[in-house]
Amino acid sequence: DDSVWNEIVTSCVELASFNARDTVRQLEYAGVTYVQGYAAFADSGGSSSLFVTDGDDQSISTLTAAKILIATGSTPFRPGGIPFDGKRVFDSDSINTLSYLPKSVAITGSGIIAIEFAKIFKNLGSDVTLIIRDNIPRNALMKIGLDKDIAATLVADLVRSGIKIERGAQVKKFHVPKGNVKAPIILDLEAKGGGPRSPTAATDVKCDVYIAAVGRKPNTANLNLAGAGIQPDSYGGIEVDSRLQANANGGDVYAAGDVLGRPFLASTGMAQGYAAIQNMFAEDLIEKNGVVGDDDSVDKEDDDEAEDSADSSTACKIGEICMTGENFDPKSLASNPFAFPIGVWSSPEASYYGLSSQQCEEMGIDAGEGVALYSECLRGLVFSPNGLLKLVFDKETGQIMGVHICGDDACELIHYGMELVKAERTIDDVLSNLYSAVTFHEMYRIAALAAQDPAGARKRRAAAGKALTRRNRGVREQ
Repeated sequence: DDSVWNEIVTSCVELASFNARDTVRQLEYAGVTYVQGYAAFADSGGSSSLFVTDGDDQSISTLTAAKILIATGSTPFRPGGIPFDGKRVFDSDSINTLSYLPKSVAITGSGIIAIEFAKIFKNLGSDVTLIIRDNIPRNALMKIGLDKDIAATLVADLVRSGIKIERGAQVKKFHVPKGNVKAPIILDLEAKGGGPRSPTAATDVKCDVYIAAVGRKPNTANLNLAGAGIQPDSYGGIEVDSRLQANANGGDVYAAGDVLGRPFLASTGMAQGYAAIQNMFAEDLIEKNGVVGDDDSVDKEDDDEAEDSADSSTACKIGEICMTGENFDPKSLASNPFAFPIGVWSSPEASYYGLSSQQCEEMGIDAGEGVALYSECLRGLVFSPNGLLKLVFDKETGQIMGVHICGDDACELIHYGMELVKAERTIDDVLSNLYSAVTFHEMYRIAALAAQDPAGARKRRAAAGKALTRRNRGVREQ
């Protein structure tokens, strides 16, 4: 077991080191001066100077700049009362320093990171217990945006894979043995909010390793933001305007990525970083590209046509939330379901883009659903029968409002669904397309057929489900 774990750790370190070296190379190729150290704003009250402390010899140098972009990422949130030691009690970052494969792992959390770690350790052979505060695990996942059926499919997979879920529970007390690494950690459990659990529920959990995966917080505590006149929010996040400009004394500080708070994703951080640079050097870009606001070369007819198209767009019924590309507010990434796809890198994967039926209902859209099971397409039936793909559509127009997937390659398949939503495609558009045989993309057509014939689709899914159950039962009996 340890040899397998050592191979995994070595591989992860090599990949991370390669990625870091490649990033430095890209900076060098772009002519960027790279300085490594710990930066903080000076106490002078200005926002154009940084003190940089060298991590090796602790020497301090001063950097000045006309514009400063804060993109220092995030760190795991560490609740009080948890005895983090980096040896047996970890957060979702420090777990990467684990030097052995534990026989048992307990994880507190019900979000994406908690589920990903639960499946990682279970797939490696550890006994895994997931401790969540919500009494209904599916509800906990729906709170972070997952569709109800996708959430239910993920929870069903956790249970099917042998992961134990302690529902409506929280850790009351930690008993971490001193000096005896072989003795188990004992976690005393209590009901959500405090008090005893039900008589039939477990009162403690024993494990070799404990992980707290309960969210992240902006990594801004040591930047001396007050020195630049920046007042962070209660979580340490930097508040910015639509140009990603912070409220600094000199108006020359911008921020992007996890320092702004949710959604804490690499893809959105990159998008915000690009938008921030565009805003920081807008005048330089205009001069370089020869673009002037009142340039007569701009075709006014094109502008009018684009405006008319936007006014007549059926998606406009949901307002500016549908705006993407150059027109969307990069600060709205945390709340804009049309800004980016969400992916859960567990096994099976889960991903979604756009609106769920519940969100459509809240926005006054009469929405329907078309569902395809993985076992309804040949590739899914043969290679990965557990999972589903769902199209959420406007019943009045047939326009696809959201795509939700749980199963193999979900995080890849979602990008075609994203294009369907962004291009305002309809159920009829999907049915008019031809999809290659023995591909997961066939499920898009199956889901569209289900949208047109819900009763027949239910019968087909029931038959496929029964066949899959008989197949699984036969495999287990053999």
